[in-house]
Amino acid sequence: MCCSIIGYCGTGSAAPILVNGLRRMEYRGYDSVGVATIESGDGRITVRKGTGKVGDVNSAARLDEMPGRVGIGHTRWSTHGGITDANAHPHPSSSGKIAIVHNGIIKNFAEIKDELVRDGYTFSSETDSEVIANLLQKNYTRTGNIKESMKDTVARLQGDYAFVAMFEDGRMAAARFHEPLMLGVGRDDLFLSSDVFGFIEYTDEAIYVENGCIVIVDSDKITFDVLDFKGSPVKYEITKVSKEFGDTYKGEYAHFTLREIYEQPESVLRAGSKTEQNIREAAGLISRADRIYLTGSGSSYNAVQVAKHLFARFGKTSIETVMSSEFQFVSENITGHDLLIAVSQSGESADVLNAVRIAKNAKCTVIAVTNMLMSSLVHEADMSIGMNCGPEIGVAATKSFTSQMVVMYKIAAELGRIKGSDRRIYDGAKDAARLSDAIARILEDPTGIQRMAREIRDVTDIYVLGRGVHYPIATEAALKIKELTYIHAEGIAGGELKHGPLALMNPNVHVIVLNPDDDTYEEMLTSATETRARGAKIIGISDKRSDVYDYWIEIPTGGREADAGDEVLPPAPYPVLEIIPIQILAYYVALERNTDPDYPRNLAKSVTVK
Repeated sequence: MCCSIIGYCGTGSAAPILVNGLRRMEYRGYDSVGVATIESGDGRITVRKGTGKVGDVNSAARLDEMPGRVGIGHTRWSTHGGITDANAHPHPSSSGKIAIVHNGIIKNFAEIKDELVRDGYTFSSETDSEVIANLLQKNYTRTGNIKESMKDTVARLQGDYAFVAMFEDGRMAAARFHEPLMLGVGRDDLFLSSDVFGFIEYTDEAIYVENGCIVIVDSDKITFDVLDFKGSPVKYEITKVSKEFGDTYKGEYAHFTLREIYEQPESVLRAGSKTEQNIREAAGLISRADRIYLTGSGSSYNAVQVAKHLFARFGKTSIETVMSSEFQFVSENITGHDLLIAVSQSGESADVLNAVRIAKNAKCTVIAVTNMLMSSLVHEADMSIGMNCGPEIGVAATKSFTSQMVVMYKIAAELGRIKGSDRRIYDGAKDAARLSDAIARILEDPTGIQRMAREIRDVTDIYVLGRGVHYPIATEAALKIKELTYIHAEGIAGGELKHGPLALMNPNVHVIVLNPDDDTYEEMLTSATETRARGAKIIGISDKRSDVYDYWIEIPTGGREADAGDEVLPPAPYPVLEIIPIQILAYYVALERNTDPDYPRNLAKSVTVK
């Protein structure tokens, strides 16, 4: 289960603070919502929850009006059990004296549940999470001690998890094992949260809870202890969190996704800007490694595929790209002389972290590229490069994807310098400014793309063709269309049409052709002609008009390598430019089809479970 969890104690009213934190973390899961609080004086735990998004459940159940200064909250992305009120968190123990919220998966929950049922404990949900509440209750009843009951509980649990528990006396406890957990430290309050978005509005001081640790909170004194799973004290550091992560409002935009698309002229300028020295050091490490692996999931994997082309063509370096979920199957021969570059927006993706752990076990050097410099990925890597694109709330990656690519351009350019390449690539402030300006020009007037969205809203199949470095953009474009519109879309290598995909082309199909005027142009135009001959409608994304296109989306021009001059962009950033209009198109088709572009069904932003 990939979810957001939050706990609060302090001098304020817990419920509105919890609900506000859950709104900010809703991108982590939005099937159902719940809050539990303890009303001062009677020690009674009250739980309210329901299916739907935070705003809807809050309106129906008045979550933010619940009394008490101590509480826990949760938004869910379901794995065990359907989307029902009963399966929503928090889950109280069968006695009602403890309640928990949980993120992750308990692998041995069935075995534990059978034992607890035999001991007389009852269950009201289908989730694996509820066993934590009853197991903790059993251990606390036996020991009467929160520390001992937490130690005994985590000793039994198998899987990856983070949970926060609230006891009837108002105390809280939490545990982390391979799932994210942060402790926010305010002047008069404490927060336990999946990430900084849960509390950044109230404090910018945070503790990254290390893996295999327990936190015990005294809600009366507003103090805490951090212990390892054996109960020994653990040293910790309080870190200042960048206030930019507090800016998670839509502003004048209808959706976070639209705002984040329009932030890209600025975000590409910032990409990697705070870790330029690390980029230079990373390029040096790459140049000396025996083998280089690049890994990521989803959009990050598409960025990795772009990097493969850039590193080979401009950095004179061959790499192997591996989907993070597949890494375990190809990692047998990794050694300490190799290097892994792991790419993840959140730095908490379970598949990416699993690949990193496999590499670290083989003594392989790991470089992290991420937007969250307090994430698990950064803590486990040897070096990190920050994307620095600011918070991204929309579930579908937009500005994080283009920022990842810009970081990869910078690494490739540095590699080229080290290896003496004379090929021109994105390099320096001048190219960065031109790229930013080119993106801004694409975003200036979306009315043509809006009209196109209305015309293709009922299409059932969209194929996106690309060659060379543009093929990964084709797969990313298809992913954006699938995520936001629920239309079947597929990225296809243009040269592979004759080897099967041409059979799919007919008058009911729309084909998007990525066809900038570079060394792929003529062959790509041939591929477009072949699909049009079978009746497909062609949407051309190019800086050069052609009669082959039924629709043309113009992008700013770049120069071919042979004659690139200062008046035009270098050829390498074409992939950044050509994904922008497809992001816009996917957004407006989503609106035409009445789907929520911020929160696509069945998906979550940070997939922290395998």
